[in-house]
Amino acid sequence: MNKEDDVNYGNYEHDIEIEGLLDGNEENRRYWSGLSDRSLSHTKPLLVKRTNTTSQIAIVGSNLSPIESLDYEIFYNEILKHDWRSREKFEKIQYTVLKWVFALLIGLGTGLVGFFNSFAVENIAGFKLLLTTTLMSKNRYLEAFLAYAGVNVCLAAAAAALCAFIAPAAAGSGIPEVKAYLNGVDAHYILAPSTLLVKIFGSILGVSAGFVVGKEGPMVHTGACIASLLGQGGSRKYHLTCSWLRFFKNDRDRRDMITCGAAAGVAAAFRAPVGGVLFALEEAASWWRSALLWRTFFTTAVVAVVLRVAIQFCATGKCGLFGAGGLIMYDVGSANITYSASDILAVLLLGAVGGILGSIYNYLVDKVVRTYSIINEKGPAFKISLVVTVALLTSCCFYFLPWVAHCIPCPSSSTMACPSIDESGEYQNFQCPPGYYNDLASLFLNTNDDAIRNLLSPKINKEFHISSLFIYFATIYCLGIITYGIAIPSGLFIPVILAGATYGRLVSRIFEPITGLDRGLFALLGAASFLGGTMRMTVSICVILLELTNDLLLLPLVMLVLLVSKTVADSFNKGVYDLILQIKGLPYLEAHAEPYMKNLVARDVVSGPLITFSGVEKVGIIWHALNATGHNGFPVIDEPPFTDAPELCGVVLRSHLLVLLKEKIFSNGKDFIDQSSFQRISTLDFGKAGSGKGIKLEDIDIDEEEMDMYVDLHPITNASPYTVVETMPLGKAAIIFRQHGLRHMCVVPKSQGRPPVVGILTRHDFMPEHVLGLYPHIKSHKQHLGISMKKIISSVLECCIH
Repeated sequence: MNKEDDVNYGNYEHDIEIEGLLDGNEENRRYWSGLSDRSLSHTKPLLVKRTNTTSQIAIVGSNLSPIESLDYEIFYNEILKHDWRSREKFEKIQYTVLKWVFALLIGLGTGLVGFFNSFAVENIAGFKLLLTTTLMSKNRYLEAFLAYAGVNVCLAAAAAALCAFIAPAAAGSGIPEVKAYLNGVDAHYILAPSTLLVKIFGSILGVSAGFVVGKEGPMVHTGACIASLLGQGGSRKYHLTCSWLRFFKNDRDRRDMITCGAAAGVAAAFRAPVGGVLFALEEAASWWRSALLWRTFFTTAVVAVVLRVAIQFCATGKCGLFGAGGLIMYDVGSANITYSASDILAVLLLGAVGGILGSIYNYLVDKVVRTYSIINEKGPAFKISLVVTVALLTSCCFYFLPWVAHCIPCPSSSTMACPSIDESGEYQNFQCPPGYYNDLASLFLNTNDDAIRNLLSPKINKEFHISSLFIYFATIYCLGIITYGIAIPSGLFIPVILAGATYGRLVSRIFEPITGLDRGLFALLGAASFLGGTMRMTVSICVILLELTNDLLLLPLVMLVLLVSKTVADSFNKGVYDLILQIKGLPYLEAHAEPYMKNLVARDVVSGPLITFSGVEKVGIIWHALNATGHNGFPVIDEPPFTDAPELCGVVLRSHLLVLLKEKIFSNGKDFIDQSSFQRISTLDFGKAGSGKGIKLEDIDIDEEEMDMYVDLHPITNASPYTVVETMPLGKAAIIFRQHGLRHMCVVPKSQGRPPVVGILTRHDFMPEHVLGLYPHIKSHKQHLGISMKKIISSVLECCIH
């Protein structure tokens, strides 16, 4: 992105050279001349004039969007300290109570949305499948296909239109965006009310359209949106704001609530409250503490209660086609859970191959998403056309592939109706005569949840022919890959579970002579191996699967499979959400330092020139600096006569400077301002705006006389910024930066007699694109993984051809 683009976006850390700032009218030159000399003098010790060229935009949903960092660090300044000292005991109690009230509201809201999603999908998809089955029972096969495909295309087009025209940020899973937000990256509309609405209804339409997608990933994003809407005090844009929520108008408290929302989303999607907490801990959140653990657990417990009440209500038959099985719950109970050495060997092999297939799945998803991003950039028409094309392909596969399967006589020992008399039965009649069923139709012409339930059921032993399982596995595996990335809300959990469960059933047939494990159990272990191979989670996936199946006896085998599959898959590439973060261009900071960072120090990646302010600065210099740069943080330097020698006073934020300029707390002389002048502003005035409009520089009117006045920056300056010495290893600096949720890190000189600060590190300075761009001779570990993966893919394709 060029410099002009960064200035237009406004609020993003991007380095602008001062020589370019001096171009323009005489007024700019006059005010910048003094600042230029001072700023350049502070950066001379670097002996390098490098700029950070990493992109300040990323793909959010299906559209490009500018991004900025979040202020998770507590900004200690005089105004904040005064506010804490003056806050009454009642306000402190109110703040604590509101945190738990918010946790309750997030749980209630997310639980109700989760129930509504399942209720709507079961009824819409159930009506579609009943219509198709009814027409086929009358031998009206062409009309059945037209009805089936027509409904799917209409639902898909509606979901795509919502994402294309109303909220492009709602497209996709949403989990990568939530991970990035909790890591410290914000983007426009990522958690907006419009995104929430489109995420809910788009997910319902997309899943009902028969796509190989799930509503579980979007539920994580939905829970985060609900938490954000509450945490930011509503939405000023939509006139949904409340003054009593003003305490939470900061990124730190909002981050905690969004963590609770993400956990609640998983709990609502899988009926797994403990799994939701562990998912937030293992995958979503970048910062964690015990107080947050309690509130997250409370939130997911509320979700579990809401879903239990909803299930009991629908058990009375008042929810249409939605019954007790509408919310995911799989029965894999088996009378024999004992296993031998041969069983363990089969499970180990299952996990290893599942890890390889999962890594290949991630590799192909990466390529497909990159391709779809190019198509989606061309506009809404191309987005909708792509969605409709995939919908037609999916409909054709689901309707015509069952014709390949042979009709199978109904098992005489079955306790279930055969052929099935409802839209979600295990024995679909399809085109077969009475007394026969079509095993492929029992998988394809069902909702995804019911198909998983059939695959995991211990009551179904040999009812699925091995050729049918292979066809279904190949179809779901391929459709899951080409469906992810289109402009609809779509989750990856269900496609991966579907493919993994089918793979487990296939393996159970292959190892039938040497193992006595139940085939439903093998299907569950296959799903676990695929989840471990694609998402690279272990603890949370293990607990979610146990809560789904309600059988603790499966714990040792599930743990073993997850460990093996994750270990094998990690040898080839990263997890699917990490790959998508990279594709979207979201600057995500990993918990560990990259190996190449061990050979570099902080000063090796600092970008410049550096722009600083004096402790008492001229208004004109501040105004023109904000107008011409996109910096969000500025070091404040105290100079003689205020101090004996130049010293770092702290860091001041762009948003805080805008508040000061708007309130016009100026003085005629270059002196410390009277503290009483700041009494008309408080910490709440510096609260971050939510979805509404915040203060912008163009909204501030400053005349020529005020330009020559001075403003004291000390009361709003963070006097205790995080600093690192210029010789600190880059890996160590990166870990400190992430662990403390920083936005800016000052780099100070090692020796005395030099300027007090030589640069500022932001998250973009730690990105591989920036570091490897400066030092191309350093090879990233990711490059080696990419080469290994390409070799694996080539070998697999060669084997298939031969």
